[in-house]
Amino acid sequence: MIRALELAEAAGNAGDVPVGAVIVGANGQMLAEAENRRERDHDPTAHAEVLALRAAGQKQQNWHLNDCTLYVTLEPCPMCAGALVLARLGRLVYGADDLKAGAVRSVLNVPDSAASNHPLPVLGGILESACRQQLQDWFRDRRKLTDC
Repeated sequence: MIRALELAEAAGNAGDVPVGAVIVGANGQMLAEAENRRERDHDPTAHAEVLALRAAGQKQQNWHLNDCTLYVTLEPCPMCAGALVLARLGRLVYGADDLKAGAVRSVLNVPDSAASNHPLPVLGGILESACRQQLQDWFRDRRKLTDC
């Protein structure tokens, strides 16, 4: 999660919402990492989770990520939660709950819905304070810039 926080900081410094993601394989080896790039790439799907899934699939030459764990600083949105289920991800570990758009536990529960064809073990709240504070600081600083 420390590496995901570093990636999130880089995203925030580049003007994107600070979210970072890391995918680790069964042997503990990092397969992929990504940060939010929606603003830079002009792509609404360029969330850290989606970019990390793409990179891990390419590295493994397989879109099935059953033996992998995704670490992400913020609870995934509906798009990302759906992608995690479709990738057959082995486990999700996230930092802060997203009380506005979280689709794993907070607002929706995509992994446990009747539409989900894959059980996704989830562990939330890892380095929660640091993840939440990073987001709050970034949005506070953004509001200050627009108030000028």
